[in-house]
Amino acid sequence: MTEKPYNKISKTILKEILLLFGKENVFIDQESLINYGHDETENLSYPPEILVKPKDADQVSKIMKLAFENSIPVTPIGARTGLSGGSLCIHGGIGLSMEKFNKILKIDHDNLQVIVQPGVITQNLQDEVARKGLYYAPDPASKGSCFIGGNIAENSGGPRAVKYGVTKDFVLNLEVVLPNGEIINTGANTLKNSTGYNLTQLMVGSEGTLGVVTKATLKLIPLPKFNKLILVSFKSAVDACAAVASVFKAGVVPSAMEFMDRKAVDFTIKYIEEANLEMSDDTNALLLIEVDGNNPEYLMDEIQKVLDVVTSHNCDENILFAEDEAQKDQLWFIRRRIGEAVKVNSIYKEEDTVVPRYRLPDLLSGVKKIGKKYGFESICYGHAGDGNLHVNIIKGNLTDLQWEEELSKAIREIFTLTVSLEGTISGEHGIGWVQKDYMDIAFKEVELNLMRNIKKVFDPKNIMNPSKIF
Repeated sequence: MTEKPYNKISKTILKEILLLFGKENVFIDQESLINYGHDETENLSYPPEILVKPKDADQVSKIMKLAFENSIPVTPIGARTGLSGGSLCIHGGIGLSMEKFNKILKIDHDNLQVIVQPGVITQNLQDEVARKGLYYAPDPASKGSCFIGGNIAENSGGPRAVKYGVTKDFVLNLEVVLPNGEIINTGANTLKNSTGYNLTQLMVGSEGTLGVVTKATLKLIPLPKFNKLILVSFKSAVDACAAVASVFKAGVVPSAMEFMDRKAVDFTIKYIEEANLEMSDDTNALLLIEVDGNNPEYLMDEIQKVLDVVTSHNCDENILFAEDEAQKDQLWFIRRRIGEAVKVNSIYKEEDTVVPRYRLPDLLSGVKKIGKKYGFESICYGHAGDGNLHVNIIKGNLTDLQWEEELSKAIREIFTLTVSLEGTISGEHGIGWVQKDYMDIAFKEVELNLMRNIKKVFDPKNIMNPSKIF
């Protein structure tokens, strides 16, 4: 949508903000602004003009009313772990840090629900409910630092989405401050709700462009008591991908099924301390497969079915069974640190493709073919169980000219291939700032216009996280 010129923060407005929030919650020093002007998306930096740290919904409402009246852009900022530039303050304006919204307000054991503020770290929530025998399943790789609010904004997934679903499958109701400062509730704290339009699910995945989430009611499930984890090696990455759909055809729904190509693991072992794994020289891909439940004998039967399938897809005969929690933790440590290892090693771009799982071999082969055409190396890994492949494009020996001018053509080819395989251009990272130029691949203009018009209804002045998605 067309963006009108925004107003700068005048001395008068700054004075009003200081009166509303106090000097201790308002920051205009360069160090703070630069620190909150980036996330984990490449090396991009877009600092706000002013950083505000509200403590409750009423304060968020006041700052939004002020911004709305004065046509000042506002960008919600969480833990800054995003990979699509969703929290970058593209137009300066007000950076709205949600870090003080860090309380778990209520764990309802009777109804298997939790009411939580958006600044709660995902893993802290998981650990707290686990002490009561409950489980919050969405677990992005950054779960040790990312916020629940950011997970809601991006509809985050993670390894266990394959069995339990992504963030949207756990959100029942949201308290949201709209761009004009009004506070609404999007739904009800019930498992079923067919009362009017589903505003809750509209907010989930909207990337902070429609409003500011200040409270969330999330569904919980009973905590599985047991899990089994194996690591399967393959000489062929295509064989590894082909095995994924076959596991499900055999009647097994793993709690996690992760694909890693050899270079992804090599990078992690080389650049991340405490990451260790022995692999044979001819290993080119690995599948990390977990099953969970409450009956150990049943889980062993499931593992045997998995073994029968992967054997039929030419896996290495030396399959690693994680014998104890320490070994499980080490394998998950390697998987979760791949992205960090790639970032340490090289300038890179990460694409978040997703296809029906049976099309994974075609996607992987196509990505490698496009890489050869344009001269780049790609490191691929991801949540194979739900068809989600993260493609890390490494600059390597590409010239600056190739990187700046040719790479966008290659990315467009990757996304075009993905959509041709019945997939789409983001599975869990969102569109944000860096992928918006490719939305025409996934949607017709009539579909994009429907989304733009929804944005206008919620945000007629286009002040809420502008320049994202469209």
